[in-house]
Amino acid sequence: MTWLEDHWLDILGWGGSALLVYSLLQASVLRLRILNAVACVILIVFNAALSVWPMVGMNIVLVLINAWFIAKLLRERHDESVFEVLEVGPTDEYLRHTLRVHGADILKFNPGFVHDPSADQDAFLVQRGDETVGVVLLHKDGASADVLLDYVTPRYRDFSPGEFVWRRSGLLSGRGIRRVVTRPGMVGAYYDRLGFRREGESYVLDVS
Repeated sequence: MTWLEDHWLDILGWGGSALLVYSLLQASVLRLRILNAVACVILIVFNAALSVWPMVGMNIVLVLINAWFIAKLLRERHDESVFEVLEVGPTDEYLRHTLRVHGADILKFNPGFVHDPSADQDAFLVQRGDETVGVVLLHKDGASADVLLDYVTPRYRDFSPGEFVWRRSGLLSGRGIRRVVTRPGMVGAYYDRLGFRREGESYVLDVS
């Protein structure tokens, strides 16, 4: 027998335990739940092979709990009744506070970003209950608006809460905005799902 055949159960147990610990280090709530569920499945197999049935039962329960939360998160990720858009002024103190708290993380995805509020800017906070999960800043130029910032907090990094701003056309058209343009080079994996079209290095949305 090879070394792997002799030690596969140890590898499975240590691997499942390591993944369980790693899952708890995830900032994203969805990623945490998925990795935690996978780790529990591995530990179910490990403990069943050793006939440690109380641990098998506990991990089965944890898998079911994680599955329930994963289904809930996926079901709510595009639900306008769960996420609310709050319009705030560009000089709003809570907006400034949010940008300060997440300043280092914002710069990772938006190098060179500086909040320089002016009268031709619009600011929106995306809320999930009392938690701020996203920030959208626009700079208006006539009927066009440039996206200065479309930021998602780490807990909801696997979501795209900015979509609740783009999907509410009345929110934009009421300000005379007919065209939205993202900054060149922005990570725009979700923009094409919301009616944006690609123009060079930017995404463009025509507001109805």
